[in-house]
Amino acid sequence: MSAHYATDGSVAVITLDNPPVNGMGHSTRVAIAEGLAQAAADPAIRAIVLMGANGLFSGGADIREFNTPKAMETPTLRDLIAICEASPKPVVAAIEGNCMGGGLELSLGCHYRVASPRALVALPEVKIGLLPGAGGTQRLPRAIGVERALEMIVSGDPVAAEKLSGSLIGQVITGDWLEGAVAYARNVARDDSRPRVRDRPATAPDDPGYFTAARAKAAKDSRNLPAPQRCIDAVEAATTKPFDEGLAYERELFLALMNSPESRGLRHAFFSERAAARILDVPADTPVRAVRRIAVVGAGTMGGGIAMSFINAGFPVTILETQQAALDRGLGVIRANYESAVKRGKLTPERLEQRMALLTPTLSYDAIADADLVVEAVFEEMGVKEAVFRKLDEVMKPGALLATNTSTLDVDRIAAATGRPHDVIGMHYFSPANVMRLLEVVRGRETAKDVLTTVMQLAKKTGKTAVVSGVCDGFIGNRMLKQYKAQASALVEEGASPQQVDRAMEAFGMAMGPFRVGDLAGNDIGWAIRKRLYAEDPATRRQPIGDRLCEMGRFGQKTGAGWYRYEPGKREPIPDPVVDEVIVAVRGELGVAPRAIGEREIVERCVYALVNEGARILEEGIAQRASDIDTVYLTGYGFPRHRGGPLFHADSVGLPDVAAAMQRFASDPGGDRDFWNPAPLLARLAAEGGRFNP
Repeated sequence: MSAHYATDGSVAVITLDNPPVNGMGHSTRVAIAEGLAQAAADPAIRAIVLMGANGLFSGGADIREFNTPKAMETPTLRDLIAICEASPKPVVAAIEGNCMGGGLELSLGCHYRVASPRALVALPEVKIGLLPGAGGTQRLPRAIGVERALEMIVSGDPVAAEKLSGSLIGQVITGDWLEGAVAYARNVARDDSRPRVRDRPATAPDDPGYFTAARAKAAKDSRNLPAPQRCIDAVEAATTKPFDEGLAYERELFLALMNSPESRGLRHAFFSERAAARILDVPADTPVRAVRRIAVVGAGTMGGGIAMSFINAGFPVTILETQQAALDRGLGVIRANYESAVKRGKLTPERLEQRMALLTPTLSYDAIADADLVVEAVFEEMGVKEAVFRKLDEVMKPGALLATNTSTLDVDRIAAATGRPHDVIGMHYFSPANVMRLLEVVRGRETAKDVLTTVMQLAKKTGKTAVVSGVCDGFIGNRMLKQYKAQASALVEEGASPQQVDRAMEAFGMAMGPFRVGDLAGNDIGWAIRKRLYAEDPATRRQPIGDRLCEMGRFGQKTGAGWYRYEPGKREPIPDPVVDEVIVAVRGELGVAPRAIGEREIVERCVYALVNEGARILEEGIAQRASDIDTVYLTGYGFPRHRGGPLFHADSVGLPDVAAAMQRFASDPGGDRDFWNPAPLLARLAAEGGRFNP
């Protein structure tokens, strides 16, 4: 049973109890409907309270049921709301904690609503490419006004319920929660009226251009996404159509969005992030190590960002540098970042000082000896990192977790510099570490399971999306990125311009094109990695144009010139004739006659390069599942979320079509047959008509 029925004198209390978020799957809907019927049939009951267990009302509909027969089994959520509205006895929704999506829609079908001071309400369906499908676009505008409702529905962001007191919320209960809700229900039972939100008017804003302006803003803010526009259509219908006609229109729009590729991609992204937290061979009850104090070695850009990630979550951090000047510079950057947040209204001056008080600077390894976790964030060179880990092995207390932030290097070799490789793990943050959500957790050959579990839980506490990777050069993300960049470089060698490649990939939905990303991150970083690979394997595919630009000191925004040039203090990329000259010279040296290259070829070659390498990573067991690879690219590399990630996108295109395109690229004049040889897993799935993601 996923809802419980009890009575408190003349009030029936129906409690949703379906962990973890009281989702309203079919069994929960049935239990609520049965409870409402039981209360309606009992002459001793005068009113009904509908509430949630475990400190929250409901996280909404169970989206695992979407596009399945269960979603249509009676009572549907729409049926349940109609039952509430038609109840012969007043129904009070008692909103505690989160009340999201279908949970809020259900509460809008109740006659009254009360809330706790910490309650949050939202209609977040737009975030998975949908609109509220059980009357939310018709009832919420009637409850709180069209403009406020439209803002909530199009953004999907939560709002404190107490801010809606007097419109949506009849009373904010500050005392005993259950007692207050029951007392409110007894009080409204004295009045024979059972007001319905659906009967209120939805008055259009006075500005006749309001909805036109809202559509223009949504088009700008939500490029490539149809759901925000359809949300506006539905809310506008609430102001122009009778309620039942508006409800039918909402349903029509909902079903169209449900079958859209954008919603399928967004729903895949939603589930993928949650699946990434589950480690296939590590039991859920694996104990974790206590982590109370953090140390970070290195106060540069990455070390400072990592320190801020832990400070923001309330952890005391000791940050270590070898030179006072470097330490002072790092502390100054951290303070400046917090001061910027204060200026933007994101942080109070008091909170700034509280966070800085959690940070202890030091030049001595002895000062970090008692830390429970130390994260190394020094120069990306194996010898440097091995020296740091030998020192950590010497000074850190037994049982401390030793983490490296390396982005490409062999974690097993780093671990071998210590006498406790079971305590060593990779924690690959993405810059800026205090902002970017992705954390690649690199599991070494000897990493203990409790170390892995502890780091995964720490990632959650610090607001990161953690994905487990095995050990290989570049792990999941950067190993794939190498092939993506190689194709971008090859396209320029063959005839495309950097601007053309960037425009094509941004039109596809990437946050930034590959050359703009290089300039932002620093082209010298990729150059250093390439030089290492060239030395280790002379057959490594070279990027002569990029190498030439780096040799000229064109490292990107930080030097004022890279693939583009930049005006002082500005970030806008400006095409540079110097780059064109380098491109022409390199093509001449390679004997390449430039050709016209279309947008489709650019997108397919860049994306399918990711797909092919991702297939190899999956088959080698570096990634646990295809959706983990998708999560890495969605949260760390700017891949368009509505496309679900590289491997989901390939599934959507159809793996036979992907493999055929790769064979076509291999057979083109000058095509790289070795590069475009389909990975064995991709070739097998394409032949079978299979998918990466089940």
